Amino acid sequence: MRRRENGSLYGVLFVLVLIVGGAFYVYNSLMFEREVPAISLESDGYWNLKDPLKLSIQDRSGLKSYRVVLKSSSGDTVLYHEQFMEAKNIVDIKIESPKSAYTMKDKDIKIIVEALDASKWNFFQGNATQKEYSIKIDKKRPLINIIANSYKISKGGAALVVFKIEDENLKDFYIETNFDKKFKAQPFYKEGYYIALIAWPITEANFKATVVAQDYAKNSTQVYIPLYLREKIYKVSNIKLSDSFLQGKIAELAEEFEETQGVTDSIEQFKLINETVRLKNEKLIHEITSKVPQKMIQDFHINSMYPLKNGAVVAHYGDHRIYSYNDKEISESYHMGLDLASNAQAEIIPQNGGEVVFAEYNGLYGNMPILSHGLGLYTLYGHCSSIAVNSGDVIADSSHLANTGKSGYAMGDHLHFGVLVQGIEVHPAEWMDNDWMRLNISDVIKSAKDIIDKKI
Repeated sequence: MRRRENGSLYGVLFVLVLIVGGAFYVYNSLMFEREVPAISLESDGYWNLKDPLKLSIQDRSGLKSYRVVLKSSSGDTVLYHEQFMEAKNIVDIKIESPKSAYTMKDKDIKIIVEALDASKWNFFQGNATQKEYSIKIDKKRPLINIIANSYKISKGGAALVVFKIEDENLKDFYIETNFDKKFKAQPFYKEGYYIALIAWPITEANFKATVVAQDYAKNSTQVYIPLYLREKIYKVSNIKLSDSFLQGKIAELAEEFEETQGVTDSIEQFKLINETVRLKNEKLIHEITSKVPQKMIQDFHINSMYPLKNGAVVAHYGDHRIYSYNDKEISESYHMGLDLASNAQAEIIPQNGGEVVFAEYNGLYGNMPILSHGLGLYTLYGHCSSIAVNSGDVIADSSHLANTGKSGYAMGDHLHFGVLVQGIEVHPAEWMDNDWMRLNISDVIKSAKDIIDKKI
């Protein structure tokens, strides 16, 4: 009797184990997975009807079928409908608009995507899902109008441009160059108008600038800025390195920088300082000076720049310096500012106020305050013995900023004066010339405002 009871108990337990095991298998088996297909449409909610919309449908157990429907005021149009003999885990579709879409008046449509997977879940019916996307139709390209610009730009120099962009769904705009630099523009004077300073680096043989605008529907427009290009030849200096220089100033600097720690060869020290350390210091400068405010401005006025009273020029901007040792070229660099010298530790008093965006030590540049004057225009003051301001300060015109010195890579007391436009060093002499600033800045702004006022 007890054996029969034990046999029955074992039988019940065996059935329970089978049921639990079967349930566990069903619950964890890919064949019975319970997740609905994942649908994603690459879109900002706009469509120009020319570029296809990228749709992706994915499922772990594989897709059995899908359907894509365009819903408009004139009815539903099935764009794609496919059933698979063998389930697919990923289906990528480029949704092309039907020919009839180009004539429809709708500004708003819906894209409905339905998908069914090959899972045995839901009593072998699979997991089904539907996703609906609201899409705005925009077939119109942005309209760009150049209002006014500088007549010319010199190699190593700057220029100004004012332009207008019209587009209801504007996403992005910038000024593109032939050397992959994108200049930003700032809102100017009235809604829809923008102003920007642009620059031609001395290291680039050619210059071309184009205003580019793109809307959310990926419609884009490009308009060339008409500028006369003025080639400018800069000095090339062949500098022979002496042992006294290498074992003096370079050895002193080598103790300071982490890049030269453990390096004992004087030539290798010089190369690391002149190239690696310089690149690191300039990268910081370019990052700091690449920012452009986005608050609308009504005007932009700048005074001629003479930051050092009675300062004599001791080194020019754009000087291409080629260094050699024992008649062998070992390194090169460009001097990206104007060196001015007067009395030792002379007061540096910029004619233009602004925000102090940096006031610290920066390697080869030594103690180095940087001022932002707006519109992406910055001035830099290197090798200072002391700095009279702090980062974040806003100073007025003709304020005491710092004192000249020989901190960093400097052989004597002087000021390294740099002018930058959106991270690109430009010729300081232009910003010291009242005639140049009148023709290229103030006259262009006045002309643009006159034209804008007539249009309103």
